[in-house]
Amino acid sequence: MGPLTAPPARAVAHLTTRSARATWRLGERLGAALQPGDVVALVGDLGAGKTQLVRGACRGAGVADADVSSPTFAIVQAYRGRLPVQHADLYRLADLDELYATGFMDLVGGDGALLVEWADRLAGWAPAEALVIRLEEVAGRPSARRLTLEGTGDRHVALVEHLAASGTR
Repeated sequence: MGPLTAPPARAVAHLTTRSARATWRLGERLGAALQPGDVVALVGDLGAGKTQLVRGACRGAGVADADVSSPTFAIVQAYRGRLPVQHADLYRLADLDELYATGFMDLVGGDGALLVEWADRLAGWAPAEALVIRLEEVAGRPSARRLTLEGTGDRHVALVEHLAASGTR
């Protein structure tokens, strides 16, 4: 029997943003903290703020605003900033075979950060260590979003702690 290994570190934080701009600013703080190999999986209904968060993250990572577009039809968009940012949208994919055919799996753990919208659409693609951000609308407050940040692994736990400490100003 081999040595026992401890499970990866894990952290959870809950934040609420009061506007689309506040969600964007949270993304900007995330982007400023991103490092090569980071994987951010975004989960939420249509209109929950996933793209707003990604646009802010790209700005924080040094990507020009005009370069950021929705990858809904291309599946993955690559951006250049202070580090490469890969922005994927899994909404239109039917299964993992289709995802593998795009070359997407080569991006996981690569030299840039990977931001994935609709991350819950295809089970089995995500690495064991990632930051999962769930976005939900807040009843009675159309611009507010409740975010649950769950980091697995030391690096992604550090991202959760950074974002929780910086708040949602």
